[in-house]
Amino acid sequence: MLFTLWKFNHKHSYLGITLTLAGIFFAFMQIFALHRFYSFYASYDQALFDQLFWNTIHGHWFQGSLSSGQSSAYIQDGQVETVFYCHLGQHFVIDFLLWIPIYALFPNGATLVILQVTLITAAGLVLYALARHYLPALQAVFITASYYGANAVIGPTFANFYENCQVPLFVFSLLFALAKQQWKLFWLFAVLTLGIREDTGIILFGIGLYMIWNRHYLRLGVALCLVSFAYVTFVTNVIMPLFSDDNSRLYLTAYFQKFVPGNKSPTSLELLKGILTHPQELFESLFIPLDRRVRYLLLQWLPLAFVSARSPAAWITTAPPLLVLLLQGRKEALGLNVRYALTIVPGLFYGAILWWSQHQNQFRPRFCLWWKRCIVLSIVLTIISSPNAAFYFLIPESFHPWVYIPLWRQWEHVGHIRALMKYIPDDATVSTNTHILPHLATRRGIIRLPAVQLQIDSKEIVDVDYVFSDLWRLQQHQAAFKGNRKQLQEFASLIEQLLAQGSYGLVSVQNGVVLLQKKVTSQTEAVKSWLQLLQEIRKVSTSSQSRFAHFYMALSFFRYINFV
Repeated sequence: MLFTLWKFNHKHSYLGITLTLAGIFFAFMQIFALHRFYSFYASYDQALFDQLFWNTIHGHWFQGSLSSGQSSAYIQDGQVETVFYCHLGQHFVIDFLLWIPIYALFPNGATLVILQVTLITAAGLVLYALARHYLPALQAVFITASYYGANAVIGPTFANFYENCQVPLFVFSLLFALAKQQWKLFWLFAVLTLGIREDTGIILFGIGLYMIWNRHYLRLGVALCLVSFAYVTFVTNVIMPLFSDDNSRLYLTAYFQKFVPGNKSPTSLELLKGILTHPQELFESLFIPLDRRVRYLLLQWLPLAFVSARSPAAWITTAPPLLVLLLQGRKEALGLNVRYALTIVPGLFYGAILWWSQHQNQFRPRFCLWWKRCIVLSIVLTIISSPNAAFYFLIPESFHPWVYIPLWRQWEHVGHIRALMKYIPDDATVSTNTHILPHLATRRGIIRLPAVQLQIDSKEIVDVDYVFSDLWRLQQHQAAFKGNRKQLQEFASLIEQLLAQGSYGLVSVQNGVVLLQKKVTSQTEAVKSWLQLLQEIRKVSTSSQSRFAHFYMALSFFRYINFV
């Protein structure tokens, strides 16, 4: 892709160059995104949406036990996760119905990986058509190359499947329909954009603001702003509470609590009022810390050679979604490798297109060279950052302390995980690690460790049939990541407790991967392997804890022997 970007010139077909860039992007992203998935580096959200699709094609519309694990009932109230929880109370993702027929043909998590890359790639082709409406062919190619080379595009595409992957395609299509004055298509894509998620109306609100400011489509801009505002308000305050109060209790409260102090379940209108009546908190959210905000914008502008920074259209259209990210006050909200970055992308590229349409005299060979360098730099910086651990086998996950898993070693470990997965029936309930969830998600009952209880369709609360834990992965990362170190100790203690209670027995232990089954007798070889693994795990404790662990392990051995 870098070679193609550098070598394209007037002698080639510009459409051919665009298709080549799209093909290279699609192949590159597909290969490494699928590799990330199959080498067990996908995580919770990938599994959550996989189960959501799987339940829907089996008649349980938008339900998921994994989605229940993200609910306020589980997180805040301490209730047990349920298999019949409806996700629409968290996010109103009705556009998923468009992709249900595809998933029904290939009901697998890899289908969602392929779908995400396909949607992002297709958006680049629509962007070329949009740019071509306003600009000469060569500039349209540069715009498209900037899109395929943007960190804010590549990073989120490598992430777990998420509804925001639809944003570039639908919004670019809406803007193209606007350019061609195809009003039926314009409103069709406006509806599709609203259907992505309950808050994507904010993106349309920014486009409406620009149309009002530009005055070319004043009435249409006002109508778009009103429709988007009304939709967000109606869905979040009327429709979603019919399913649950999670949107207000979890997201609005967690992300915007400083604007609604003391309100544990604010509505979107109460939040809007809180923002307008807390000027100090608003100022701090917009500008502090300033260096992080400047860095974020610079990296967003980089693939477009910073032209978007000079475009009033880019500032106006991106203002509402950017404001939402800033108001959250979370570091991850201003990350280029997370899904939120995609909400800014359409406005930046549309603004760049409109700026170039009015400044053709500045598109000179010297600037072309500068633009190429910016695109290449954007790609290089993105790869170096290893977005969502897509290049974990090339770039260490931590330099100090050193955490690096070679490709051959990871795939060897994958073999052990898959060997134990074969013991788990398709209809069994299971609790497992985050990175294993995407490979067992096509079932009615699955939850994340350390939870082991689940409420099934009969409303009965039961222990899961299988507990499946990959302690080896946690061992590799615990030196650098406190969360992994804590989980390693927590999961090891949980397994000890379940075995000591006699509620579960060891089926097999391979390469740090432990499989327990409810109400069975532990296998002798599995017990020996577990005790050896437990000894390795205890080495990460302090010396005093280690002495206690040896004593406790000796006691545990006699307990386990009684089950064999």
